[in-house]
Amino acid sequence: MVKFLRELGRDTRGATAVEYGLILALVFLAMVGAIQTFATVTTDMWSDVATAVVGSSGS
Repeated sequence: MVKFLRELGRDTRGATAVEYGLILALVFLAMVGAIQTFATVTTDMWSDVATAVVGSSGS
């Protein structure tokens, strides 16, 4: 059992895959944050446009 644990501690075969997975997760989180911000700004812009259109029609 001890021998197995020592060998497992020295095994680095999956390290690169884990590193790429972490980088991919960080990129994904950054994209989600950017898309949420963009969606909020776009929604606010169209709300302003709708208000201006209603205001200019005299209703």
